Amino acid sequence: MKTIVVVGDVLLDTDISGSAQRLSPDAPVPVVDVDDVGRRAGGAGLVARLLERDGRQVHLVTVLSDDDASGLLRTALAGIPLTSGPSDAPTPVKTRIRAGTHAVVRFDQGCSPAPVPAVTAQMLSVVAAADAVVVADYGRGLTANPALRDLLETLAGRIPVVWDPHPAGADPVPGVAAVTPNLAEALSAAGETPGGVPAALRAAEKLLTRWQSQSVVLTLGTQGALALPAAGLAQILPAPKVSAEDACGAGDRFAASLAVRLLDGDGLETAAEGAVQAAASFLAAGGVAGLDAEDPIFGTEPPDAMATAAQVRARGGTVVATGGCFDLLHAGHARTLLAARGLGDCLIVCLNSDDSVRRLKGEQRPIIGAGDRAELLQSLECVDGVLVFEEDTPAAVLERLRPDIWVKGGDYREDQLPEAALIRSWGGETVTVPFHPARSTTALASALAKVG
Repeated sequence: MKTIVVVGDVLLDTDISGSAQRLSPDAPVPVVDVDDVGRRAGGAGLVARLLERDGRQVHLVTVLSDDDASGLLRTALAGIPLTSGPSDAPTPVKTRIRAGTHAVVRFDQGCSPAPVPAVTAQMLSVVAAADAVVVADYGRGLTANPALRDLLETLAGRIPVVWDPHPAGADPVPGVAAVTPNLAEALSAAGETPGGVPAALRAAEKLLTRWQSQSVVLTLGTQGALALPAAGLAQILPAPKVSAEDACGAGDRFAASLAVRLLDGDGLETAAEGAVQAAASFLAAGGVAGLDAEDPIFGTEPPDAMATAAQVRARGGTVVATGGCFDLLHAGHARTLLAARGLGDCLIVCLNSDDSVRRLKGEQRPIIGAGDRAELLQSLECVDGVLVFEEDTPAAVLERLRPDIWVKGGDYREDQLPEAALIRSWGGETVTVPFHPARSTTALASALAKVG
């Protein structure tokens, strides 16, 4: 198996979690009753852990101090091959206080500027043997080490090197496959002011020239990513809709996935598109909090509707669902979907499969296959997820999803909706929204047949 070496700065992330139901008597601040204290490796350590979770052969190269926090870091990195040199600076510790799912405050220790550390011959030997490298720079000086930089520049001509930069870190060495700043970092480094995609593109062009990399891939948060190769046009890679309260770790997930895909032979656009999907899936599974789950839903596929609904429900939100064939989308569909989305915090569409539509509508239907129908629905702003079901009714998929509200278009009575009793069995409600009889897929199909 090919080895991915992660080179960079590690830090200790500490989460203190509990509930807050009252204010302190001596100050207008919440009192958090602590239920749990969790610790994990951050920075390059998180990148290595994510790759290990992916089933990749990974090796972490970093520097560590001899303080108590470094001991906790070594414990958090258990199971990951580690080669480290000495650090002349304290271990950075970032502590978050959480009340329920909400962060109350974060305080940092040991995060002041650090001197450039030495690298050992063993560290350089591990890096030299890599099949791919992820440089996770967190501004602690390691990437400024001259011997390490010379080696990385040599490797960049032979293997994929993905460099995740930091505002306080050193510039990437020339020739790396991709540099992955986020939008704010890119705008600051390029001296650009915020201004949407045009400003992002100007920043990427400036940084591509300055860094002499093979590409610059800007992560744009909920908008996805912008990939600019040294030769060719920029590509905007949209992100799936994900409801996430904490985006911590998404950049690490992106850089790790990009390196994996480049190592596996994907071109830049395909690799970056897969990395966008992986970052979205990571956030849909709970982000860094999902690392503590026994079976986290990480991976490279887009987040599914069930994960989206689970996230909304965990926040106390309302899950709304509707269903149908949605063959040839028309204005009536759009009105129904918009009305349904307005009833809650997410809308999941239960979509009849091709075989299901065929049984219900006849052998000439569907006109559009389930994959394309799902993609069209998912592209709508008001749709947060799509679940395709094979049966003639959505009962089974509704049993899995258990929405709070089930929406149908039309003037149905409750006895005409067999799903109503099922929805009611878990405390949900069934409602209808206005039906628009002049707009229908059947009428559109008939009109198209006459034109043909």
